[in-house]
Amino acid sequence: MIKIALYGKGGSGKSTTAANLAAAWAEQGYKVMQIGCDPKADSTVLLRQGQEISTVLDLVRSKKDYGLDDMVRVGYAGVACVEAGGPAPGLGCAGRGIIAALEKLQEKGAYERFQPDIVIYDVLGDVVCGGFSLPMRDGYADQVFIITSGENMAIHAAANIAMAVENFRDRGYARLGGLILNRRNVRDEEAKVAELAEDIHSVIVGALDRSETVQDAEELSRTVLEAFPESDMAAQYRALADSILAVCRKEKD
Repeated sequence: MIKIALYGKGGSGKSTTAANLAAAWAEQGYKVMQIGCDPKADSTVLLRQGQEISTVLDLVRSKKDYGLDDMVRVGYAGVACVEAGGPAPGLGCAGRGIIAALEKLQEKGAYERFQPDIVIYDVLGDVVCGGFSLPMRDGYADQVFIITSGENMAIHAAANIAMAVENFRDRGYARLGGLILNRRNVRDEEAKVAELAEDIHSVIVGALDRSETVQDAEELSRTVLEAFPESDMAAQYRALADSILAVCRKEKD
């Protein structure tokens, strides 16, 4: 099983990228599970044509009997979709919610039931404390990939995420697989992200163009691969999916 944590600042295109990667791998015949670890609970919405699903935390709070079929719903190309969810606004800690959700998935035997080849943890990267750091530790993810643009706040968040991964390195937790450049067409964007990669002793594993095709697909509540499978952006997502798998396999070897 290949386990990937995808981190990035809110608004960086992280969830859109995660969903399109999941679609690309599923189209190749892999069993894929995507777990949204963001309180907004919108990580898998493009995989389910805009249909929301009950979050794990909502099910826990309901105190009713529930099973894996309530927690995990199947989306485009058979991707198993999960949303951790978050607390009610102003109440509780979103990070603790992620911990509770991932523990429940294990308790209910989600990985044994669905037997995914690839698991994607889609994690908010504005903060990397508490539960938000869980997917990069405690045996969840093997590799962390950070999505960033050349915008200053995105680069700042990416540097903090990389630092968190480095701090856990000696404990045998997830390793940093590299950066994903999601272009916003800001000045000197390529150079800024290349400099960041050098500073954190990593590499850029792939890049995505800023494209109206992505926006058009989102308006249809679809991934690009489902809505526009022959588009240039679909090809870019497929190429990125291949690059990420190559990194993961190299680390396993």
